[in-house]
Amino acid sequence: MAEENNKTMSAAGVAALIDGLSASSRRHRQEVSQDIAAVAAKDPSLLAGHIDALVDALDRPEAQTRWEVLDALSTMTDAYADQVSAAFDGAEASLFDDDSATVRLAAFLFLCRLGATSPARSDEVWPLLDEAIQCYHGDAEYRDMLEGLLAFAGGDISKKTAKELVSRVKFDAESGNGYIKQFSGDILSVTKSKAK
Repeated sequence: MAEENNKTMSAAGVAALIDGLSASSRRHRQEVSQDIAAVAAKDPSLLAGHIDALVDALDRPEAQTRWEVLDALSTMTDAYADQVSAAFDGAEASLFDDDSATVRLAAFLFLCRLGATSPARSDEVWPLLDEAIQCYHGDAEYRDMLEGLLAFAGGDISKKTAKELVSRVKFDAESGNGYIKQFSGDILSVTKSKAK
């Protein structure tokens, strides 16, 4: 019984956090979005009934709310891919945010997770990932982007996407330096068999 009450309190607390995403205070939205990302990391199922509100929060002006919500949606992707795919447009807008590298990275990692869930989704997200790879190659967040791309390569991606990914990372795998060469080589190894 105590466990059941704890679950109910958790659900009520999550509902209050979700309501906070619409607050007029920027600071409050940022604080609750951070808490929402923490909830997603512990138990994504608590947010399953609130995906529409999370997607809506990707339109908030402040970067932190968007990156925390994108982190939460990324965590939820494996279990709720169909529902979180509604965040595609918001993630695309965030991927090319001129003011925040953290938002761009969160969007990239979300799209990698989403694209790894099915061949059709990999085809949908790949053009955005490809453009981001070219735009942010060598930037401070690029190492984390490559890590996300490696997970994407290991997912359920289409043959078409695999071929294009091989083509994109081949030069860096063969001629790059440091972590770029290492990650690109790992991506190439994971993807080559899928491209045949």
